[in-house]
Amino acid sequence: MTSPIWRLLAGRTFAAFATALIPTTLTLAVVRTGSAADLGIVLASELLPMLLLLPVAGVAADRFPARRVVLVADLVRAAAQCGTGALLLTGPVRVPQLAALAAVTGAGVAFGNPSARTLVAAAVPAGDRLRVNARLGVATGLAQIAGPASAGAMMLALGAGWSSLLTGVLFAASALTLGGLRTAPAPGVRTRAGFTAELREGWSETRRHPWFLANVLAHGVWHLAAGLLLTLGPLIAVQSLGGAASWVLIAQVGTVGMLLGVWAAGRLAPRRPLYGVAVGASAQALPLAALALRLPVAVTAGAYFAAMFGVGVLSPLWETEMQRRIPLEALGRVGSFDTLISFAARPLGLAVAAPLAGVTGTAAPLLVAAVLSGAANLCVLLLPDVRREREREPSPALR
Repeated sequence: MTSPIWRLLAGRTFAAFATALIPTTLTLAVVRTGSAADLGIVLASELLPMLLLLPVAGVAADRFPARRVVLVADLVRAAAQCGTGALLLTGPVRVPQLAALAAVTGAGVAFGNPSARTLVAAAVPAGDRLRVNARLGVATGLAQIAGPASAGAMMLALGAGWSSLLTGVLFAASALTLGGLRTAPAPGVRTRAGFTAELREGWSETRRHPWFLANVLAHGVWHLAAGLLLTLGPLIAVQSLGGAASWVLIAQVGTVGMLLGVWAAGRLAPRRPLYGVAVGASAQALPLAALALRLPVAVTAGAYFAAMFGVGVLSPLWETEMQRRIPLEALGRVGSFDTLISFAARPLGLAVAAPLAGVTGTAAPLLVAAVLSGAANLCVLLLPDVRREREREPSPALR
């Protein structure tokens, strides 16, 4: 691989690990107040700016060089996390200040996400994108495993403040690594319109791709169902499958499945990549049904392995297809709609799971989610654009 690709992999790995440290650090710091409401305020303060600013961030990703937007976003997150660390090291937990810094971090996430996707398309030749996206998926998956454990260990050994400071340093390292990344030349000079006009252009471009809209809506159902699974799954495991250890086993098996799926995706060259995306996403119906029916732990773990293997396969394929099919000059805005649906749907599933289970029991919501998630993702195979075979593309020259 060329030097720019290695810089991209290193920078995104720094950012992924830093991002994985944040939730556990904040949770362990705020729970010391003894108030669930305080924790909810801090976590919501990070989520809401993400959702509100994603459309703006999509315009920024297309208007300015992606590496510069990522540089600024990472520096903002680095400053917010260093501020959080200083706040935690200098006194008792102060929820209003933590919430404000969490909001700044959320804003940085909103701007960094669409531009990071555009950065891959601009920096990586078309023929290498699937392998690079798969390696990024492996790095992200490992970060999601190591982040909470590392944050917890630092919390016990040194305190939450030092964990936040480390997070800030990692974001700074990502900024320094990605800020100087060489990318392909812009695809022509585009006259800049106003923000509203560019947002409309982004939506118009989005509507030009039925395959994208259908998949995004199906992925929204998938993320909603995932919220139900992650809330009700542990409850069912504790009550009916032998205790908390059974859920730990199921979750670990799923993690192995995801990593193997990402690894496998980088070695595939499917003629119809969106088939893999649809089938991979629909596999989530398996653990939803297994948990609803209270199937044995071994069966449920196998079902979760299959589902997470599907997630591992679909993520690099989906990213690569977006980067291949959507013009680079519109990728930030179009991709921001995908991220917006994902960010909004899963918290909604987490929020409604317990109230629904309180009214109907745990089985009914999981079975309905299994049917909807499987059907929504398999139905996209009916679209001609989804069945279109992959075309060979020229690789962009790097500068």
